[in-house]
Amino acid sequence: MNKQIIKNTIILACITLIAGIALGLVYDVTKEPIAEQQQLTKEKACKTVFAEADSFDIDNQLDVTNAGETLKESYEGCTVDEAIPALDKKGNLLGYALTVTCSEGYGGNITLMMGVTVDGTLNGIEFLTINETAGLGMNAKEPAFKEQFKEKPAGELKVTKEDAPADDEIQAISAATITSKAVTKAVNAGREYITFRMNIDSRIQKGGDGDE
Repeated sequence: MNKQIIKNTIILACITLIAGIALGLVYDVTKEPIAEQQQLTKEKACKTVFAEADSFDIDNQLDVTNAGETLKESYEGCTVDEAIPALDKKGNLLGYALTVTCSEGYGGNITLMMGVTVDGTLNGIEFLTINETAGLGMNAKEPAFKEQFKEKPAGELKVTKEDAPADDEIQAISAATITSKAVTKAVNAGREYITFRMNIDSRIQKGGDGDE
């Protein structure tokens, strides 16, 4: 009996070892293609939210390490993950393509890309990760909802259930108010942060010019 137990244990250990090695090999093989696909998705999203940009200076992104200190309690549950400069053909700054995550979606984290010009205008949004309920919250990916975020002037956006939203309002998706609020909160958080950063940078620049 003991010999059979030992034999079974050895067989099980071998199977586990082989399975572990196989999983490791699969991960190594798929890791790079997955990373490349994620990068392509991000680049496409950048172009979607900032179509007028000639290039995106990925190597000179803003340091968003302290973004949480800027957002504070007003945007708890939101993080700014990236802030990529959007440039014209001459290398002039047009604004930023930001990656923002909100943890308050009905199905968990919602990560989106958003474009904000130097004057604070919201160019639009594109989703990178969203796992809401099919037929409800997932309708956030539809143009009817996303296009509400195009060419919005500076200012905080609000969610409404009314059929004729004002300029500073986003019409909620039917039966998916939680998703609508999470997306809008993420957008507000991103714009709050980048507006703050651009104001700080502008003051520093003016101070530098004055010293010269």
